Amino acid sequence: MAIARLDMRLSPEIKAKAEKASALLGLRSLTEYIVKLIDENSTKVIRQYESMAVENDIFDKFIQACEGLQSPNKNLIDAAAFTKKQGIK
Repeated sequence: MAIARLDMRLSPEIKAKAEKASALLGLRSLTEYIVKLIDENSTKVIRQYESMAVENDIFDKFIQACEGLQSPNKNLIDAAAFTKKQGIK
């Protein structure tokens, strides 16, 4: 059950296009259409900004670099402590 409310103003042209698109998709209301768009787009944007894709060769080079590392130096230890103190995950 939805309990949050979002009020918005838009031009009559945009509203008419959105109503037509909603009807063409067989949705029950303009609200259902807008909620669907917001949900799908926000998921896409969040996924885009919270993930990273790298090419296979770059990933292989990264793994090789990680496997060849020695113990962390003082600067790296200090940086890790700083990020932990700041709450960065």
